[in-house]
Amino acid sequence: MLEDYVRSIPDFPEPGIIFRDVTSILQDRDGLKLAIEQMQELLDDVDFDVVVGPESRGFIFGVPIAYNLYKPFIPIRKKGKLPCETISMEYDLEYGTAVIEMHKDAIQPGQRVVIVDDLIATGGTIEAITKLIQSLGGEVVKIIFLMELKGLNGRKKLDGYDVEAVIQYEGK
Repeated sequence: MLEDYVRSIPDFPEPGIIFRDVTSILQDRDGLKLAIEQMQELLDDVDFDVVVGPESRGFIFGVPIAYNLYKPFIPIRKKGKLPCETISMEYDLEYGTAVIEMHKDAIQPGQRVVIVDDLIATGGTIEAITKLIQSLGGEVVKIIFLMELKGLNGRKKLDGYDVEAVIQYEGK
């Protein structure tokens, strides 16, 4: 089972939190292969044009899936990292805000988009990405994650979207 490859670290970054470490999956060839395969299976029967993923772990999982399915990959970056004309979206963090960007010409009107990331916690980053995609005329048809922390209720911010996670944890 894929869960067997996830290292769980109690009381990090604060007491009462169990940190789910994705690097233990990445460091094991069988774990990495299983993660990519199981995430990709969530896209069976999904009609889409492009894969989008946020830095950095969205790149790790999104690129091999895009490659395997012969689709382009669009990176979402932190502010100031992309060289061409961009659009941006600010979103809330636990303490403050952050800004993400994508190239203005990355998504064409009418394109059907899949978003891939490693983890859904509060959902703020992915909510901002959906707004970026929609502002360019794209349609988010599926959002997939390797892991979901159900106790943080991130799906509420993604209400109305088809959201799936390979592994779901009840806590935070």
